[in-house]
Amino acid sequence: MSTLSEKIEQRAARIVIIGIGYVGLPLVVEFARAGFRVTGYDKDPEKVRRFNGGESYIEDIPSSTLGPLVQEGRADATCDTTVLAQADAVIVCVPTPLNKTKEPDISYILSATEEIAKHQHRDMLIVLESTTYPGTTREVLVPPLTRGFVLGQDVFVCFSPERVDPGNKHYGTRNTPKVLGGSTPHCLAVGQALYSKIIDQVVPVSSTDTAEMVKLLENTFRAVNIGLVNEMAQFSRNLGIDPFEVIRAAATKPFGFMPFFPGPGLGGHCIPIDPLYLSWKLRALKIQAKFIDLADEVNSSMPEYVVGRVVDALNDRKKPLNGSRILVAGIAYKKNITDVRESPAFDIIAGLKKRGAHVSYTDPYVPEVNEHGVHLRGVDPKDSFADYDALVIVTDHDSFDYPRMAREAQLIVDTRDVMRHHVSERHNIVGL
Repeated sequence: MSTLSEKIEQRAARIVIIGIGYVGLPLVVEFARAGFRVTGYDKDPEKVRRFNGGESYIEDIPSSTLGPLVQEGRADATCDTTVLAQADAVIVCVPTPLNKTKEPDISYILSATEEIAKHQHRDMLIVLESTTYPGTTREVLVPPLTRGFVLGQDVFVCFSPERVDPGNKHYGTRNTPKVLGGSTPHCLAVGQALYSKIIDQVVPVSSTDTAEMVKLLENTFRAVNIGLVNEMAQFSRNLGIDPFEVIRAAATKPFGFMPFFPGPGLGGHCIPIDPLYLSWKLRALKIQAKFIDLADEVNSSMPEYVVGRVVDALNDRKKPLNGSRILVAGIAYKKNITDVRESPAFDIIAGLKKRGAHVSYTDPYVPEVNEHGVHLRGVDPKDSFADYDALVIVTDHDSFDYPRMAREAQLIVDTRDVMRHHVSERHNIVGL
């Protein structure tokens, strides 16, 4: 422990980040900035090529930040797993998706752990940041990493949930508090020593299980509350009430209320997925996660609800959806980013096409997409909106010309309440 701690204090520890996407790349940058020698390991040769050319592929890290770190030799990337043998600290930032039956797929974690074990040596810190169910670090990482090594003495294992919010201009890696749990007190101490070099506030907790549960609570809180307002949106429309107006008015209460807003469905890698990791774990213990399961049911139904709103809005104008030309505005899962993971736009497009609509999309951040069996090339956002029977706003990018949409579009189905900020006349606009 003392040897590794000394290396960390002297910035002599070699760090390898497994997975250099939205979570891993910002960590590479922060550690390199702090004076460490950092290597990003990824199986995607295109990412590695762009990284080593100093070219960033995510919005939160400009190439002007990454480029100098690469040029100065403080950061590089590779597809070669032997780099793990040189590592003093390894941080695992791999995907943890759900399979087709909405059960956890930890195959990426298993693969990463296997590769680390092959190249393991004494005085090594391994931290898992990938979101997963409570017990993963203890049950999946620790056993293969302690064959011939003493936990808390020869090898140090921690879990620290990532808290990345793509596109957030206020909170990034350094100023977002970092929860950290260690497999032993010594593991926690080494993990704190490392993260304290790049994070303003490290928040230690009693175990890796606790740290894993923290992330699931954070995103379950959001998923359940979004599910509540999504259901409220459907109730409100049936009562002839604008749900967004209700929420904005309720938000004026200075205590006891936190505003969440309805939308076309959940997207991204965290909120639609993380609560289901917890639900799966609880089912194994014969416990039903009632709130989680109900929220998932409501949130998963929102794309179909949006399709229904389009059908009703066209019917009110004596037009069938079958044969209509529909333009979906925004295919990224949230505004001002390129990330399309779990975007509800895909289910909305599929639902519209299933009913015979001719569907196109426009997104300044995603000019072309090949996801979920959908291969589409986006329409130029500068093109006229007048050629479509309906425009469906799914992602409220700031760069969209909303006043022009209102002028040109025959009909707008606004799932984000964004038109309220841009137009006073709402004769051709239908809300969620």
